[in-house]
Amino acid sequence: MLTFTYLSSFLRSRRLNMRTFVGFILHATVLLLGSGVSMAGKQELYVTTIKQDPYTMSKGNQLEGYCMDLLSELAKKLGFKYRVNLVKDGAYGRQDENGNWYGMIGEVVRGDADLAVAPLTLTAAREKAVGMTKPFMQTGISILLRRDMASEESGFFDFLSPFSTETWLGILMAYLVTAGCFCVVSRLSPCEWSQPETEENKFGFLHSLWYAAGALSLQGAGPHPRSVSGRVVSCTWWLFVLVLLSCYFANLSFTQSSDSTHLMIKGFDDLANQDVIEYGTLSGSSTQAFFKNSNNPAYRRIYEHMERRKSYVTSMDEGVQKAKEGNYAFIGESVSLDLAVARYCELVRAHEVIGMRGYSIVTPLGSNMLKNLSVAILQLSESGELAYLRSKWWASSCIPDSAKASSLKARGMRGIFLLLAVGLGLGVLLSLLELTSKARSNAEEQRKSCCSVLSQELGHRLRGTNVRRTQETPEKSKA
Repeated sequence: MLTFTYLSSFLRSRRLNMRTFVGFILHATVLLLGSGVSMAGKQELYVTTIKQDPYTMSKGNQLEGYCMDLLSELAKKLGFKYRVNLVKDGAYGRQDENGNWYGMIGEVVRGDADLAVAPLTLTAAREKAVGMTKPFMQTGISILLRRDMASEESGFFDFLSPFSTETWLGILMAYLVTAGCFCVVSRLSPCEWSQPETEENKFGFLHSLWYAAGALSLQGAGPHPRSVSGRVVSCTWWLFVLVLLSCYFANLSFTQSSDSTHLMIKGFDDLANQDVIEYGTLSGSSTQAFFKNSNNPAYRRIYEHMERRKSYVTSMDEGVQKAKEGNYAFIGESVSLDLAVARYCELVRAHEVIGMRGYSIVTPLGSNMLKNLSVAILQLSESGELAYLRSKWWASSCIPDSAKASSLKARGMRGIFLLLAVGLGLGVLLSLLELTSKARSNAEEQRKSCCSVLSQELGHRLRGTNVRRTQETPEKSKA
């Protein structure tokens, strides 16, 4: 409509000179190009992808996965329609010696596809040939191998791992409180300390600590309590120790059995310095290019070893399967290796991650959609949608198994701690009842009130009269 208006005004002006004619042609060209771009935005985009679990998978006649969900969210934000086709040659994007691109990158370069939505690593070579958006996922290079070939180094305090820190603190508090209860009960109960004025209390605080420690080590330490209240406290503590040691040795045995193998491969240096375990990576991948172009001596040895042995694999599934069979370490993208670890509990990924990079969506070079896609990806990241998709498609079936090896927390032993508290409280209460019973009988003999006799008894017992001082006084008088 604007072009037609401009043409009409031009014809009415009847000023046909070169300057006006050139301006008309330029203005009409811009308007037609703008119209063509807007029409292209309404057309159906052709998207190329590749089958890789969980990015793109077949479900009947349709495709599903992380990349399909990501593509759907981007289409909603930018308002475009699309049709997804699998890449014909089954390759991600590699360049031959003549500079020709194959795989999904090649289809975008040749114009066979408008977008490539897959775990395509952002590299300098690809950035020169096509447009690549902001990364929708961060990854790196790591090692996948069987769990029996990779385990943590044992530490000096691994014997404490069966219990959590809060559990150990709870056990220490229970030990001190129990020793204190032994000391209090031995002072209050007349069966333990009948004559506080003349007798020495055998169950002092130090002996109470020693007695509780003896029970904690299943060795025992005398003398043992004689009163009912003292025996109640003692039996309760023995039961607590029995359950505690049972839980400790059960967890310690499980931890040692799960980590019984010594670490053979901790990182890429260990991998490069041995010839027992075979290793390789995906042929024609960016991981292979990383080791090929690296100046690190260890990485160069890894690349030369893979070239010499021709230990490359043609697909991610083949690499995971060889790692499961044993005596093979698969080098690949850490995100993809995490998925394999989540699916197969006998596999583990090394902690070392090198060559951090990102996965991006590919567009033709100079495409006007590149910036819009990048902005939409950043918006999905800021809203938490990308994190949700990651948790959705990377759900691990091995989480229950790994939870078993975790340290036993105090919450799991609340019952036995509660039983100990009840037993200690009952022992102290019985010692008070025993003292009250003796005070009542003495009150009847002395014809005094029970409260006065009881307060006098409590004063003698809690004052902690030292027998040695009372014995030193007559000796000095005789001298």
